[in-house]
Amino acid sequence: MRTLMLSRTLNSHRLPMLLLAAGLIATPWTSSMAAGMEGMDHGSHEMHMDASDSEDATSTQTAPTQSRTPIPPITDADRAAVYTSHAGHQVHDSAINSYFLADKLEWQDANDGSALAWDLSGWIGGDIDRLLLRSEGERTNGKTEEAEIQALWGHSISPWWDVVAGARQDFKPGAPQTWAAFGLQGQAISDLDIEATAFIGEAGQTAARLEADYDLQLTSNVVLQPTAELNFYGKNDPQRGNGSGLSTSEFGLRLRYEITPQFAPYVGVSWDRSYGKTADYAREDDEDTQDARLVVGVRMWF
Repeated sequence: MRTLMLSRTLNSHRLPMLLLAAGLIATPWTSSMAAGMEGMDHGSHEMHMDASDSEDATSTQTAPTQSRTPIPPITDADRAAVYTSHAGHQVHDSAINSYFLADKLEWQDANDGSALAWDLSGWIGGDIDRLLLRSEGERTNGKTEEAEIQALWGHSISPWWDVVAGARQDFKPGAPQTWAAFGLQGQAISDLDIEATAFIGEAGQTAARLEADYDLQLTSNVVLQPTAELNFYGKNDPQRGNGSGLSTSEFGLRLRYEITPQFAPYVGVSWDRSYGKTADYAREDDEDTQDARLVVGVRMWF
């Protein structure tokens, strides 16, 4: 019985002793681990942080203004290898170009017989300075009733307007007459062409002419063109049948079909009228003061 009790007593104290022994064994191992951690080199970790900080600082610096690889200056040979040369008319240089327009070349059914009328213009020169030629007139029953030609020098003052100056020669009606001419021509809006010209003639005679026409595109090939012309004179000229002030007017409406942009037949109507003293001169010669005509013709340019 005592032996059993002693055995139980020893067994009841065995657990604390085992725990105490385990603690004594673990203490040296824990100390050695702590010492090892204290002696560990953290330099590599600190270097990584320093590298990150360096990258952030570099990213905030201003980008270099010069290439690391120097670029040689561009030469004329380099430009010639890249850019092609354009024609003179496209780049506004001194190249000579030309243009001719038969705006009206038509037959007219007039009151006093059939008539042939023309309105021609053209130019030769560059984009800034040009020699301009204009001619218009009318033949009735094989007889020239009106004929004139103008030679003008045109100078561009804007993309849409030119100033012109030169001479005008009248052949009919009456005796030939020479005028000095100066004026303005261009486009007020797209497809609205305007010519305003003043004239100083012999014996102190003065005159002015205002012309306008507009192209109204109905389809890709069909164009309706209204036209207007007003003529003014400074004083009466009985020999040529011109009165002072507003002398004559002509309004027209022509419908053309463009077979090609350069060639287009047309039909239309034209209204002519005389005013004031000019109308009086017409009555004295048994001529009409106003006339409506059917016209058939062709418009072409090149």
